[in-house]
Amino acid sequence: MTVITSKDNPSLKLYVKLSASKKERKNSGMYVLEGFRLIEDAVHENSSVKQIFFTEDAYEKYYAELSQVDLKEVKILIISNELGIKISCTEKPQGVFAICSMPPAKSLAQNIKKDGKYVVLHQLQDPGNLGMIIRTADAVGIDGIILSESCELWSPKVIRSTMGSVFRMNIYESNGLDDLFSCFEENGIRSYAAVIDRDAEDLRNCSFDGGCAVFIGNEGNGLPADVSSRCTVKATIKMSGHINSLNAAMATGIFMWEMSGR
Repeated sequence: MTVITSKDNPSLKLYVKLSASKKERKNSGMYVLEGFRLIEDAVHENSSVKQIFFTEDAYEKYYAELSQVDLKEVKILIISNELGIKISCTEKPQGVFAICSMPPAKSLAQNIKKDGKYVVLHQLQDPGNLGMIIRTADAVGIDGIILSESCELWSPKVIRSTMGSVFRMNIYESNGLDDLFSCFEENGIRSYAAVIDRDAEDLRNCSFDGGCAVFIGNEGNGLPADVSSRCTVKATIKMSGHINSLNAAMATGIFMWEMSGR
């Protein structure tokens, strides 16, 4: 197989554009992956992998293991080790990259479970937090993550932070808060606003029996008052000492643990 040595190769140029540009990802309906384990997860979960790039060294190291899965529909390209370093976004590149098609958008209304456990992320902005929340939700068995005016799901940093959980979790884009609250009300889903408020219900005293959804707000400002006021219950993590707030991903993880009943 011919080794690609030019950065002007069309497939490689597409990868670089998708890696760098949210607009390019949105317009094309494609996104990128980097790292062997992440790409292996994508292949195993049938996540529409279109092209895989191996550096010369990575091809010798990883191709045999990856090819145990059917790759007939995947275009395989070999690039020079030097190009692999140039296009990598990680400190220690493994030399394996991929281009994937985004899956069709899922409808919450058509898939909601009346006894399901959901997390609504409203105006969350940090990709690392989003990725960690998705990964934790996968670990504790949350039924779905709903993005409401939050950061882009398909950015490389979010995808890396999920460690493959993005391919297994049900993730929805909200069409607006009115539709979201109506969907919850129609299906008997109780809504909880995660707030920093000494008068809010202690999380440990909340009952998460049946269907429920926790709303998590922006890292700096939390949930807007007009959102938290629409929720059934305002809940808070009671803290001791001089700390009055937690990282958004950490706080969400605590709420999800309580929701899961573990």
